[in-house]
Amino acid sequence: MASIAFKSVCKRYGDVDAVKQLELSCASGEMLALLGPSGCGKSTTLKMAAGIEDVTAGEIYFGERAVTRLSPGERNIAMVFEDYALYPRMTVWDNVAFPLKVRGLFGQPAVQRIGEVLDLLGLRALADRNVKGLSGGAQQRVAIGRALVRDPDVILFDEPLSHLDADQKVQLRAEIKRLQKLRQVTSILVTHDQTEAIAMADRIAVMNYGVLQQVGAPQDLYQHPANVFVANFIGEPPMNLLPVIVEGSRLHGIGWSVTFDDRRAAVLASRQGATVIVGIRPEHITLRSVGETGAVRGTIVYREPRGDTDVMTIIAGDGDGVSILAETPGPSAWRAGDGVMLDLAVDQIHVFEEESGRNLEVGS
Repeated sequence: MASIAFKSVCKRYGDVDAVKQLELSCASGEMLALLGPSGCGKSTTLKMAAGIEDVTAGEIYFGERAVTRLSPGERNIAMVFEDYALYPRMTVWDNVAFPLKVRGLFGQPAVQRIGEVLDLLGLRALADRNVKGLSGGAQQRVAIGRALVRDPDVILFDEPLSHLDADQKVQLRAEIKRLQKLRQVTSILVTHDQTEAIAMADRIAVMNYGVLQQVGAPQDLYQHPANVFVANFIGEPPMNLLPVIVEGSRLHGIGWSVTFDDRRAAVLASRQGATVIVGIRPEHITLRSVGETGAVRGTIVYREPRGDTDVMTIIAGDGDGVSILAETPGPSAWRAGDGVMLDLAVDQIHVFEEESGRNLEVGS
């Protein structure tokens, strides 16, 4: 299997930079997710890897081979699309067999390879069925089988689960991950769904406005976001991002404040009197009754039950502070209107530069 590398890759449509100076690699046998909101450049990046879109500048490599100016057919790639892209009048067998037929592979070698892929995907019993009568999940498994049967160097997944319901998504996420690891095929997954990216990918590349924001293992992005965008985009419910004024080792917000130890305060030594953005995830905030120890006093204004957890929206201070989300084990006894003390896990607080949004402690 081939590795993939994007070297200073740009894509421009007129005056619009869809992808800007992309430096990104996907190791052989790895699944890399391109994650971001609509219009961030992830699908354009995938299409450039496939050869569907031309590169404005830069080079794309599969292993040591430059593929930037090669046609899609010369790259030995396979694609799995969100809308399955199957031949509706063909059977499951014929759809999976089609790439081999196009390449002139017939007879026992083709029959053996198709049978192996159908068995791998649990489709053998459906081999003679017409694909248009199958469920969405089964159709997508056929599409994956059609991609695998040709033994590609790279598989590109373009929002492969977006048309499926919740149960089918869970099943197919696990199935794609299993097959990708079993076959050790280099894969790029495009998705706007962070749950999908975290569940399936070895590493995640987060993009926004055509610029790569951060790339790393899912847990690295969650625990050490490089900037405000990544911090807000990764995690559900999202991270609290709150402006504060630095005064010594103390950070003062609207209706609340927190004190850092000497090690953490040293990061802010040159920013006395300046505004920075602090981030803390809702699960790192503990709710206590008024009168108990806590760094912040507030009032619950909304409780959202989520089964095993409750997400509280709290106004800090005496109703004049910022809004803070806190996640607590559920179902809880807390209700809207309750006064609370918020105990913040100070070691889990991130500090971001106000202007650039970068994390002042990542890479420092």
